[in-house]
Amino acid sequence: MLVHIPGILTSDEISFCRGKLIESEWIDGKVTAGEQSAKAKRNLQIPQDSEAGRELGELVLHALGRNPTFTSAALPLRVFPPLFNRYDTGMHFHAHVDNAIRPIPGSGFRIRTDVSSTLFLTSPEDYDGGELIIQDTFGTQNVKLAAGDLVLYPSTSLHSVRPVTRGSRWASFFWTQSMVKDDTKRALLYEFDRSIIEARKILPDDHAAILGLTATYHNLVRQWAEL
Repeated sequence: MLVHIPGILTSDEISFCRGKLIESEWIDGKVTAGEQSAKAKRNLQIPQDSEAGRELGELVLHALGRNPTFTSAALPLRVFPPLFNRYDTGMHFHAHVDNAIRPIPGSGFRIRTDVSSTLFLTSPEDYDGGELIIQDTFGTQNVKLAAGDLVLYPSTSLHSVRPVTRGSRWASFFWTQSMVKDDTKRALLYEFDRSIIEARKILPDDHAAILGLTATYHNLVRQWAEL
């Protein structure tokens, strides 16, 4: 399931992020890649333990927490602290699959990467190339979104970033361990939740149909969730 979520960040938050990133140190992006992915990766990244990285990561996590679509689509149990990368002219990331397990720095916890997310911080007209290419069950998807928009997709997907040919592409990226690890079940629950939302626009919350749909949704989550 691939979901585009517009407006995760406000325009003020985007400007704040970019201002902090302009002033920050950038390092080789291979530091967070596995052995095989490192050979395919050419980009820059903010150090995970930097003050700017932690501050902006908290900002992104707060924005995710207020967004009901992210919660509905990802059903998050744990979210990896958001990271920030940059693709300048000539940089790219060849096709790869994200690591299945990632340690959360300084926490002693590890997460299973069920859902991958990219939050765009650069307007698409400011750079050429740099599309996120995702191979999913419906074919190859080319993703290049407005600044502040997010795309989430299964971490099992083969994906890549095309070379940037003009300008610079900045983004935040992170992984989510979902309460429902199976993507097919997550997709069913997401569509079910969207249908309930639409039904509530025309029926009162105490209508028998709404009560029945909501009960069934929560009982499915209860059956499939792993905590």
